[in-house]
Amino acid sequence: TEDTWDALFAQAGGQYRQPRLVLFSGGVSSACGFASSAVGPFYCPADRQVYLDLQFFAELEQRFGAAGDFAQAYVIAHEVGHHVQTLLGISRQVEAARQRGEPMEGAGGLLVRQELQADCLAGVWAYHAQQRLDWMEEGDLEEALNAATAIGDDRLQQRGRGQVVPDSFTHGTSEQRVRWFRIGFASGEAGRC
Repeated sequence: TEDTWDALFAQAGGQYRQPRLVLFSGGVSSACGFASSAVGPFYCPADRQVYLDLQFFAELEQRFGAAGDFAQAYVIAHEVGHHVQTLLGISRQVEAARQRGEPMEGAGGLLVRQELQADCLAGVWAYHAQQRLDWMEEGDLEEALNAATAIGDDRLQQRGRGQVVPDSFTHGTSEQRVRWFRIGFASGEAGRC
């Protein structure tokens, strides 16, 4: 992710500042507070660090049926996408909207839109990494799309609650997550996100 975003920022006349990667199991303290493993991977804009819960990757495979190295790469690239949003000032804009009282959660809320944009940015990363390295193998794209499907709000709510409650969405539906990853992957253009 870092090589790709270094190149893309340089191409746009900017400078990419790499996030710090923190691996954890069980729980971790960050500048955004304490997070248990129930939270899963996350990005904290306050300390510009990507937190990866190693237990989540086992759960992604075993509980959600989203196995594969590219499924994991998609999750990491999504979190790095949040870092890109911070560097571009998008996270600050969303926070300002929150302070003005704009709707954050739910199917059309800004938090969902921010998450879907991070999915799109993960697709942009995958496009450029593939162009540069020609490293994707047969089935890699399907692994990423399967992971996006498995962790859509509708799928998670149906599985956990037995019903889907769009007003409590935080990341978007499975279809939305797949769609926005595909947009980034097809175009390779962050501006399309």
